Amino acid sequence: MNTYISLLRGINVSGQKKIKMADLRQLYTDLGFAHVKSYLQSGNVVFQSPETDTVQLVSQIQAAIQAVYGFEVPVLIRKAADLQRIVETSPYRDQEDIKTLYVTFFNTPPAAERIAAIEAPENCKDEFTIGSDEALLYVPTGFGRTKINNNWFERNLKVTCTTRNWKTVNALIALGSE
Repeated sequence: MNTYISLLRGINVSGQKKIKMADLRQLYTDLGFAHVKSYLQSGNVVFQSPETDTVQLVSQIQAAIQAVYGFEVPVLIRKAADLQRIVETSPYRDQEDIKTLYVTFFNTPPAAERIAAIEAPENCKDEFTIGSDEALLYVPTGFGRTKINNNWFERNLKVTCTTRNWKTVNALIALGSE
């Protein structure tokens, strides 16, 4: 069995695309996934599946959400080991205030020419480093104030993305290793 972490983008935000986590866990169980656990209300689900094709898993989950709830939700999937690698290799991991650290996950690796062309917005004090299919963020101004948010990455890199704070990433690693 493979342990995966799915990150749903844009559910339970401002009363939009509401999905109760108990219902989401049941949906995953109904799809045949094992050891299903959720974290917070923002669509973080840890589960196990014998499937090795993450594209197939994404399609399965998105189709089930569409069928049950009647709306589309972007789903990004990572292996638990991917999150561990991100934490261990982040150039910002030694920051004292973990509230300044975030990870923006991309649904696909961005094109090399887009990565090469991306520059932080003018007068932006926040920093980012782009990895294989994520961006590591250091935002001392706070994520609510930063210009390097999901929409900015999507516009510049032409990928779908979702962001999680450092505490959530570490909690998902812990859930994935239980």
